Parts: sequence; C-alpha cells; structure tokens
Amino acid sequence: MEETKQGGDYKRDEAVGKVVLDSQNEHALLSGDHAQHMERNFSFLAALGMAFAMLNSWTAMSASLSLVLPSGGPISMVYGLLVSAIGSLCMCASLAEICHVYPVPGGQYDWTYMLSPKKYAVGLSYFVGWMASAAWVSLVATGSSLGANFVVGIISLWSENYVAQRYQIFLIYVGFTIGAFLLNAFAVRLLPLVDKAAFYWSLAGIVVVIITVLAVSSPNYESAEFVFTRWVNETGWPDGVCFILGLLQSTFGLTGFDAISHMIEEMPNPAINAPKVMVLAVLLGSFTSWIFIVVLLFVLKDFDLVISAPTGPLLQIYYQAVNNRAGATCLLMFNVGAMAFATQGLLTVASRLVRAFARDRGLAQASTLLVKVHPTLKVPFWSVLFCSIWTIIFGLIFLGSSVALNAILSASVVFIQLSYIVPIALVVFRGRKILDVPGFPPRTLTLGAFGYVINIFALIFALVTTVFFVFPPAIPVTSGTTMNWVIVVVFVVFIMMAIAWAAECRKTFTGPKNIDALLLQSRLAAQVARKNH
Repeated sequence: MEETKQGGDYKRDEAVGKVVLDSQNEHALLSGDHAQHMERNFSFLAALGMAFAMLNSWTAMSASLSLVLPSGGPISMVYGLLVSAIGSLCMCASLAEICHVYPVPGGQYDWTYMLSPKKYAVGLSYFVGWMASAAWVSLVATGSSLGANFVVGIISLWSENYVAQRYQIFLIYVGFTIGAFLLNAFAVRLLPLVDKAAFYWSLAGIVVVIITVLAVSSPNYESAEFVFTRWVNETGWPDGVCFILGLLQSTFGLTGFDAISHMIEEMPNPAINAPKVMVLAVLLGSFTSWIFIVVLLFVLKDFDLVISAPTGPLLQIYYQAVNNRAGATCLLMFNVGAMAFATQGLLTVASRLVRAFARDRGLAQASTLLVKVHPTLKVPFWSVLFCSIWTIIFGLIFLGSSVALNAILSASVVFIQLSYIVPIALVVFRGRKILDVPGFPPRTLTLGAFGYVINIFALIFALVTTVFFVFPPAIPVTSGTTMNWVIVVVFVVFIMMAIAWAAECRKTFTGPKNIDALLLQSRLAAQVARKNH
C-alpha cells in the first residue's frame, strides 16, 4: 500500500518501507528549504583520507592500551583485535549496503526512518538520532582526551617528578577541542586538504614508527610466545568477561565508520563513494592496527612498567624500544599530530550530523539555530559551536574520575553501537527485500547471499559488546573515582532525550522532512560525477 507523507513531498511504499521519489516535483524539491547549501568539496580520496584519519585506528588503539593491557594483555591485543575487526567489518558492511540505497546525511537516523514500519518510524528515528548525535560528540571528546594524555605523557617522560593534575589534563583537552573548532568554523574550504594531509601523515607515521622501533630494538625482541600466548588478567573479572572488556580498545579504534555517510552533501557520487569509503577505512584500519600492535609487543622490554608508567603505555614502549627520550618523543609526535587531525575530522562529522537532526526538529528549540549555515563561512557554525561546547562539558569528567578515559571511550562506543543496532535489526527482522526499492536504480553494491549471515553476526557483536562496555573496568569498585561513569553519561542523555520529547518534539518531530530532496540531490551529484569522468 502506498501512502503520502509530509504534505505530499514524497511517497512512502509501506509494503517495503521505502520512499519513492516523484520526479515531477524535482524543481520544487531543489528550491526553498530543500536547496543545496553545502559545497561538494570532498573527492573520493579526500573522503577516504578523512575516514581513515578519523578512525585513526593505529593511534586510537595504541593510545588506549591502558584499557587492554590489564584486560587480557597480549592475547587480547592480538586476537581481540581480530574479533573486533570481524565484528566491525560486519557492522560497517551492513550499514554501507543501506547507505548505497539511501545516501542521505542523517545516516543511521535517516535509514531507520526509511526502513521502519510506519507505526514506529518516528519514535525509532528519534531515538537513533539522539544516540548518533551523542555518540559523535563523545567521539570528539575521545580525540581531545587521547591527545591530552599524549601531551601529559611527554611531560612525564622529561620530568620524572612530575605528577599530572586532573585540571591540567582538562586544560590540554580544551586546547585540542578549541583547535578543532577554529579549523571547522573558519577554514571549511581547507578541510579537504587537511583531511588529505591527515591521511598521508597517518600512513607515514605508522611506517616510520614501525621501521624505527624494529631497527633500533634489533635483535632484542620479545619472544613470539610472549606476543601470541601471554595472558594477563588484573581486572578481578572472570577471564571471559576480562577478554570482552579488552575488546573496548580495538572496537573503539574501528568505530565511527559511519562518518562519511554524514558528509553526503559534500561528496560527489555519494551513493557509490560513501559505501566504498566506509568499508575501505575499516579494512585499512584493521590491517595497519594489527601490524602495529604486534610490532609494539615485540619491541617492549618491561611489560609491568608499560602498564604502570606515568608516561602512558605507548610512549613507554617507544622509550623502551629506542632507549632515548628525544627519539621516543619524536615518534610520539606522529601520534599527537594524528590525534589532532582526528579531533578536527570528528568535529566536522559531529556538526553535520547534529545539523541534519536539527533540520528535522529533533533537538527541540535548539534546532532553529543549529540548522543554519553561515552565509559567508559556508559552514553550520552554530552546530560546530554546539558540539564544541558539549565536548568541553563532557571533559569535566576528568575533574572527578581517575578512569575518565575509560568512561569517555566507553560512552562513544555504547552510543554509536546503539545507533548501528536499530537499522541493521530492521533489515534482519523486516527482511532484506526492503533494500530493493521500486523506482530506484538497481543496486550495484550488495552483500548478496551472505547478507543475512553478516547482518546477524553484526547484531550479535554489537549487542554483546554494548552491554559489557558499561561494566566497570575492574572490580571491586571502591569509590566513585574508579567506577565506569559511562552509565551516568548514558542516563543523562536518556533524560535529556525524554525531556526534549515531552516538552516539544512529540508535537514537532515527525521524522526526516526532506529525504526526498536529499536523495534527489545525491542522484544529481552522481550524474554530474559520471559526466565529469
């Protein structure tokens, strides 16, 4: 049965849960409120650079070694990464297939609305929109927090008596956030160039670091037995739970692959480029990270010191490998730079997603301001500022918790996986036929016969890890400073979401209002891209 929604702007085929565009209204759709305001500056390479730099897997995983070293040690690092890579790739492939059909900037928020039965479309898309928005603000916070920890580690390496104060970490955290804000607010046309530079910087960094630590450490490497069979459990949890908790490090390093789907309005041929970039970024991130992690395990000298060193695990491993403070600091600068690039890119995506959600009144009264694109800067300035302010507020956790890093990383993964679960579950439970839309071009990117297997494994992985990442990193929990504050963060976001719904959104939010125009713009962009090539 066909029903007209949103004042007749588009038709939604309820039998398959899809939108069918009315080509006769193309001119109307591309004018007024639906007009294109963003420039398509991101080529395939720029988009890949942005995605790879934001995943920043080798730096993200090495920066968060403090999470995995006591939660399984080398076994969790080596084999846990493989488990996370398979789970993340299944989630990514599942979402990339949906993105190919619906290349729209709301990503999983828009996809949920398109795939849901009419009765549940508004509620589910509202929930996913909030989860995705909270996730990306949290991811910006992870970039700033990991960068701040790197800087504090360098100070600790050069000043043996230095004891980092929480407020000092917070101030450095704010510095990373402000830097990302300035780039996103006032240099938007430079961002594709910055993202290409980030891609090359990250690739050069991993090559230089691997060659250097292997060459200087030769022939004094750890044994293969240590690297591939050493098990460490300092969490107090049973070994099985300990291993799953250790997956946070590698899962975090591969999450955020939906990033490029939120840049649809700034990409040529998004229905093809965006899904390819998503999958390639996860593959590149998984491969480079596994090699890098294995190399780190071979070149470290004192495992116990790596866990406890005030410099942080990564810088301590560099120092043990090269036995020189200046050398170790120079190597870490690749990671500091990569994290600065990543924070900038994460803020770019967070602001675009928030703007897409605000465009549909998903953020109550704030939506009116957040949707605006600055006429001169050509950037959603207020969305960028909004995400930056909330990132700084999130960083206040540093002032109250000694395990703030775990809380921030856990929150980002929990929120974003909640937003992934819903659209994938809809494909599984409603049937994969909902991806075959009458009136749409035939799909050229598909999971084929393995679709159900990949979708179901993705769901299982996401559900299991999301539940366990709320657990405290170690037991017993003796005080508020050692608890996993992610449960508090999640509770606060849920309260805010409920208040916004009760106060306004239950009346004004009706789901994505302009998917028809956005899909049409994506098709036209694809036609232009084909003509130019």
